[in-house]
Amino acid sequence: MTRAVFRSSFLIGGIALLLAAILFFSLQYRQTLDETYLALQQEAVYAEHGLLIGGQEYLESLGEINRVTWITRDGDVLFDSQYALPIANQMHCPEVTAAVSSGEGQGIRRSESSGTETMYYALVCDDGTILRLSRPLDAFRQALQTVSPILWVLLLVLLIAALLSFRTARRIVKPINELDLDDLSASPYPELSPLVSRIHEQKETILEQRTEQERLRREFSANVSHELKTPLTSISGFAELMSTDGFPQEKVKEFSQDIYRESQRMITLVDDIIRLSRLDEGGVQLRSEPVDLFSLAADTLDSLRSVAEKQNITLELSGGSAEIFGVWQLLSEAVYNLCDNAIKYNKPGGTVRVSVSEDEKSCILRVEDTGIGIPAEHQGRVFERFYRVDKSHSKAIGGTGLGLSIVKHVAQYHRAGLELESIPGEGTAISMIFPKA
Repeated sequence: MTRAVFRSSFLIGGIALLLAAILFFSLQYRQTLDETYLALQQEAVYAEHGLLIGGQEYLESLGEINRVTWITRDGDVLFDSQYALPIANQMHCPEVTAAVSSGEGQGIRRSESSGTETMYYALVCDDGTILRLSRPLDAFRQALQTVSPILWVLLLVLLIAALLSFRTARRIVKPINELDLDDLSASPYPELSPLVSRIHEQKETILEQRTEQERLRREFSANVSHELKTPLTSISGFAELMSTDGFPQEKVKEFSQDIYRESQRMITLVDDIIRLSRLDEGGVQLRSEPVDLFSLAADTLDSLRSVAEKQNITLELSGGSAEIFGVWQLLSEAVYNLCDNAIKYNKPGGTVRVSVSEDEKSCILRVEDTGIGIPAEHQGRVFERFYRVDKSHSKAIGGTGLGLSIVKHVAQYHRAGLELESIPGEGTAISMIFPKA
């Protein structure tokens, strides 16, 4: 954390210093540029007076500090201090054109003679000729070198800023590092009160979650042990009876069917437990695809129709196509469990109605029965694992007690909501509300 604070503070200081340096050098550049033009202008005025008094000989005596060019009003070159004549007509040069029209002209461009970037200043003399002075930008760059010591000052300031940033970062992080997480009330820094309070709340939440998870783990282990022990005890008893001498042969088939039924119950229970564990751990890695809930519901009712007919239960499907993006296998299991429960906990001659609808934001699958219903005090727990409202009735109709728990996990996997409506003695309706993609 110290490094992060250091990097942030140093970066802010470095950016501020860089912006200040850019601003300073920009101002220095502009000032040097203006001063250079002013110097060329003054030298041009002096050169004009000298030219009027001494003629071309005066221009030749100026030396080569600046390049001096004497041009006629038509652009022909009369004299150049650095290059021998003849030189091409200069009327195409911007500074000469400006001087002819307004009396003076200036500019920066690449020199046709030397090929280097050059500053130019042109002045119209009293006799109508034009004096032009120029200075290579190399000289201008040399002028900027006069401020180079400032670079060393900037580097020194940057180093001091780095040291101060590191020291500040350590001071900021020190109170946090000194926090006693076992005794948060002992923090001597009132500024950390919001952080301390938040950590305390999180600790309490974590402890509560651990306690709840431990309770659920123990309850789950006890339920699994009980659910597995019951069929195992039956299988063991049937097998023991069948192994005794004098066991009637006519009972072998009946007991064999009982053993098969109890073993199938165990297999179903183990499969449901494995499926729930995978859903809990996020281990389900299945391909999502467009799924039509109406078509899925129709297939599910077809697979349960023979079971419903044995109990004289009528199956009805209404609504229309409603497509969501999900895992077909998981959705099929959830809808199957809802419809299977609606049949199991129904009354003879009852009805199971499945409807599929959609609105602007969601697709809704609703399974409604005319069965025994669920008392209000149990409705909040029916999606818990192994929870049964009426254990004697549940044992009579079979099942593992995990069906609605699987429905809950499938709904969570698809970010769907669950709504339960039930009136004891009249029936139950459970809706899965899927958000549209």
